[in-house]
Amino acid sequence: MQSARITSVRVARSLGEILQAGPAEVAIREQPGGHASGALVQVGSVAFHIEWRSSGDAAHVASALDGLRASGRRAAKRTISLVVVPFMGRVGSELCEKAGVAWLDLSGNANIVAPGVRVHVEGRPNRFKRRGRPSTVFAPKSARIARWLLIHADESFSQRQISKITGVDEGLTSRVVKRLLQDELVVRDDHGAVRAANPDALLDAFRETYDFNKHAATQGHVAARSGDDLLRDLSESLKRGGVEHAATGLGAAWLWSHFAGFRLVTIYLREPAFPSLLAEIGFREEPRGANVWLVVPNDEGVFHGASEREGVPCVHPVQAYLDLKDQPERAAEAATKLRSDLLKWRRNV
Repeated sequence: MQSARITSVRVARSLGEILQAGPAEVAIREQPGGHASGALVQVGSVAFHIEWRSSGDAAHVASALDGLRASGRRAAKRTISLVVVPFMGRVGSELCEKAGVAWLDLSGNANIVAPGVRVHVEGRPNRFKRRGRPSTVFAPKSARIARWLLIHADESFSQRQISKITGVDEGLTSRVVKRLLQDELVVRDDHGAVRAANPDALLDAFRETYDFNKHAATQGHVAARSGDDLLRDLSESLKRGGVEHAATGLGAAWLWSHFAGFRLVTIYLREPAFPSLLAEIGFREEPRGANVWLVVPNDEGVFHGASEREGVPCVHPVQAYLDLKDQPERAAEAATKLRSDLLKWRRNV
């Protein structure tokens, strides 16, 4: 409890500083229901209902938002809900904005908009960077587990089943599941089987660290009347050439939702296509103005859950959503549409 008290003091001090309040105007009150990660802090005439987390990544921010929702009915009226972390990540801030909840980080950034309070500070560097390369459950091979649990979000699996299905050895599976449990992204049932606790939070955490550029993409141009025609023609040519493939990105979003037209066609290849096949389909390697990305993935997990859509092999909506991150054209809108239409899960907790 002493460490929780120290954290509360630090949070209160930071809140006072960013609101330009003197020490005498800041008071810490016990959190209703009393738990170590929460507090009520009074700054002048304004009361804040705070949830503190040790990281500003998507998983921890989602957990803080859940904590605020769970304890909100016990908090004093007219308080401002506030998520506090050491340094707020981009996805974490988006989650707070979507939930209509204010946030503050101990690096000096904040977004607090409420009656009587309006503070927005951004661009201050992370004061809490750790040295070395952080481990992640979303590294290429490890991510097979999260992807599988998202594709089958209403099902539970034993660790041995997960290992066998995903092709991840049991040792790594155990370590990844342990970390996902610690981050409250998965839960165990009474029989020890694992399932996604909150699929939305798991997907947000996955997306936060996902980088499409880690795959090996060959960019080029193929003459075509439209993106849809190009996608179908390329798929037919690859089938004839015996190349296992699956559409992703804008083309996959179109096949799943028919949301918007597109120019860029992105296709995963199980292995690089032969030059003779590329010549046959009229592919000319040219990154500038490219309308085709042929991509050899950094892990075969991208193919998990793939199926045919309108005669074209297509990645699962989970993978398509991830691959639309930071893509050109109307990728952001397509991702939003894909998620709202096809990635809607019931809350498991």
